[in-house]
Amino acid sequence: MSLRRTSALVLAVLLLVLGDAGRAGATGYRYWSFWDRVGGSWTYATQGPSTARPSDGDVQGFRFSVSADSQDSAKPRGTASFAVICARTPAREGRKRVALVLDFGTRADAPRGETPSAPRTACARIPDDATTADALAAVARPLRYDTNALLCAIAGYPRTGCGEQVTTPKEPTAKEPTATSGEPTTTSDKNAPRPGPSVGLLAGVAAVALLGAAAIWQARRRRG
Repeated sequence: MSLRRTSALVLAVLLLVLGDAGRAGATGYRYWSFWDRVGGSWTYATQGPSTARPSDGDVQGFRFSVSADSQDSAKPRGTASFAVICARTPAREGRKRVALVLDFGTRADAPRGETPSAPRTACARIPDDATTADALAAVARPLRYDTNALLCAIAGYPRTGCGEQVTTPKEPTAKEPTATSGEPTTTSDKNAPRPGPSVGLLAGVAAVALLGAAAIWQARRRRG
């Protein structure tokens, strides 16, 4: 094989690998992300619900979705006003009120065979030293956690699975349920590790490297 033909083959394989990588879709993780309402926007929580201790008047949100990390995760949709969510829950001595926005996500993000509920809100009235996990337990049982205390299910959804890796060649559709007076769906969450390169991509890169080595060997042989 001539050096020119080998170089052309290397380029063809490289373009094929890059094209397949672009078509394969992103790799993400299916999980409940946890958010704090700061001002008028959602901020990804820096603690887990089992350690976070909200104050009276705080608004916190949870969104079930598929995402690779905090940069592409979906924020909770729906009403996010403490005054609205906790309007019918009066204050009590020694207890605090936490407004929760629970977004069960889209059909595209749902595990096979399951259908997400519409987004909803709840006002949890809990002891002053209680955690966000306590607030969830007060208004959204049953909850499910894994052995590492990762939140797997809220109000029994989903029935199975916890942070599993999936390929996501989809976008949320406009037909998905949204709460009344809610916010537009956005894509920006986090809670799962960043995925590594796919097996196909690694194999393709290896093939390109081998072809390149062959071309160099051919050229040296001809000079020798």
